[in-house]
Amino acid sequence: MAESRMIAGDAYVTKQGVYIYPNDEVDIDSLTSFILDNEYRATHYRKNYDLYTGQHDILRKPHDLQSARPDNRLVSNWANYVVDTYVGYFMGKPPKISLESDTNNKKLQDWLNFNSFQDKLTEVAKQVAVYGRSYMLAYQNENSDTEVAVIDPSSGFMIYDTSINQKPIAFVRYGYFNNQLNGEIYTANKIKEFSEKQFTKEKTSLFKEVPAVEFISNSERLSIVNKIKTLVDEYDRAFSQKANQVAYFDEAYLKVLGITLPKDDNGNPIFNLGENKILYSPDPNATNGDVDFISKPDGDTMQENMLNRLKDDIFQTAMVANLNDEAFSGNASGVAIKYKLLSMQNQAAVEERKFRISLRNLLGSVIGMGKVIGTVDKEQVRKDLHFKFDRNVPLDLANQADTASKLTGITSKETQLKTLDIVDDPKKEMQRIADEQAEQVKQAVKNTASATDLVKGGNNGEDTQQPQERGLLEGSGTSGKEMDKPKPS
Repeated sequence: MAESRMIAGDAYVTKQGVYIYPNDEVDIDSLTSFILDNEYRATHYRKNYDLYTGQHDILRKPHDLQSARPDNRLVSNWANYVVDTYVGYFMGKPPKISLESDTNNKKLQDWLNFNSFQDKLTEVAKQVAVYGRSYMLAYQNENSDTEVAVIDPSSGFMIYDTSINQKPIAFVRYGYFNNQLNGEIYTANKIKEFSEKQFTKEKTSLFKEVPAVEFISNSERLSIVNKIKTLVDEYDRAFSQKANQVAYFDEAYLKVLGITLPKDDNGNPIFNLGENKILYSPDPNATNGDVDFISKPDGDTMQENMLNRLKDDIFQTAMVANLNDEAFSGNASGVAIKYKLLSMQNQAAVEERKFRISLRNLLGSVIGMGKVIGTVDKEQVRKDLHFKFDRNVPLDLANQADTASKLTGITSKETQLKTLDIVDDPKKEMQRIADEQAEQVKQAVKNTASATDLVKGGNNGEDTQQPQERGLLEGSGTSGKEMDKPKPS
């Protein structure tokens, strides 16, 4: 069993935040303990969500009403930029999901389109980047059609067994309505509804498996936002402080020394020294008057260095390329772009492998019910499923075409075509090439035959006699057979 701690009773949680349970049926007390622990974790999920949506902590800090200094609250939403950039790179081009059989594949594509599956998968990728995990739940709607829903980790969680493979034994979806806890727990054979500390209803599940899967980007369930949250908070603080100092320094004070200003009846200077930001001292011992502005210290260089360092650390820690960086756009060659995207590519490659496992388990359960493509073997369908993930990057077609051209005679045609990103399926592309070549040969033969007929008189070979010969024969009323007869002796 993985390193874990007891929540209550038989409920445990691992150091990666995975809930495990030693029995097949989750009792109501253990279920309540799991929900309470997940609610504690949900506070961190909400913190990540606030960072993504721009509701940062600096906006909630109390104001000092006694201070006359400026109090700007600036938010630089780097969490939003980093997450959207990465999700666009990883899932901007929806992955291609297919089956080997053309008939089954067509039915699968119809179901995926009906469920807007690619859009939901993009939402899952975004939640994984924000929270570190996300869930997809399959269910039967009111028309008994199979659909899927995206569940965020603040309102749902998976419970696994204690085996070495940690197989799921239940998925829990819950929420609070009018301060009342309600939800459902999905197991392989049942769907139980619960409210507070009791189960209320129960019905049979047709999936014969837990109809939900967990999507993660890494085994630690560490999200992109988690990695950069302290850096983003510090950037907000430093940026706001810089804005405060700029505003404060703009309010420069005028000093008037050794000069007597006109006074009112009470003996006070006519000027409002506070509102006009004036320091006044009519020093009688001053031999020369002094009127100028007080210069304030300038820390702009240090502040800019701090902000730039924080920004660079945000992107490096998130392992996401800053597409607005001048150094990134300075060299647009294909190789240079790939090197700059290497860290993001490595992160996406790990996440892709995790997504493949989850998608294979989910779609295997959905298709195995027999309502999507008909009655099939569930395990065989899992083997037949194919996934193709394409990174959303600018294509250097000229460089790829040059590479493919140089591979002629060195590799197979299929391997040669795989170097081109514009070719989705090398086998189909090879078939298209063969069809085009066959059509070209057919047209060439047809054109050659037409040219021969034109030389012969344009009669398509039906009558090889020349017009003059036909006229002589027809005019004499003599047939061809008669011409061939031997002359009388």
